Amino acid sequence: MIITIDGPAAAGKGTLANNLSQKYNYAYFDTGMVYRAVGLEMHLLGKDLADENAALEIAQNLTFEHMHELAKNPDFRSALGGKNASIVSAYPKVRAALLKMQQDFALNPVFADGRPAQGVIYDGRDTGTVVCPHADVKFFITASPEVRAERRYKEFLQKGIAADYNEVLADVKARDERDANRATAPMKPAEDAIIFDTSTLNIQEVTIKACEVIDEKQKH
Repeated sequence: MIITIDGPAAAGKGTLANNLSQKYNYAYFDTGMVYRAVGLEMHLLGKDLADENAALEIAQNLTFEHMHELAKNPDFRSALGGKNASIVSAYPKVRAALLKMQQDFALNPVFADGRPAQGVIYDGRDTGTVVCPHADVKFFITASPEVRAERRYKEFLQKGIAADYNEVLADVKARDERDANRATAPMKPAEDAIIFDTSTLNIQEVTIKACEVIDEKQKH
């Protein structure tokens, strides 16, 4: 089974994907990692983020092994990492170069230790519309910018990362703008996606609702 979870930053996609992965014992692929890897590599090499060709070259040579190495860098999941990922993900050539890597995972899903999995859960911005439009179940998770900024702000503080709420909110809105208006694969729900607004729902409530949908799908 293939399950996709799309939506803007800090809406709760990752937590829901992790919960579902554990419940159904499916492999989990955070597709945003490929863009974070390219953005971080650009930063580490001192490349100009406005240089689409430099980003394309890095994307074309990215491997799963190198991506996981970059993921160990503190900036991979930082605000800087998120901002850089959002910038490079807006480049059509970069998205095209990384698409096959993302799609191939559904053909042979595996856990981190290499064991084969019976299903996969994708977490990203366009997994239900572009990466796996044939997915069995598609979710789109969203929340207001203010709620998402508050979550991200608290997350940074818990990790000991200095942050300013207003700056986080501005970054969230800027990323939403880039994601919604990029030329290739703008962020939007798939036509057959089930939409959950987590502004007033906690993750337990969302997980229960998602499981009801998946269980019903499995019956058929």
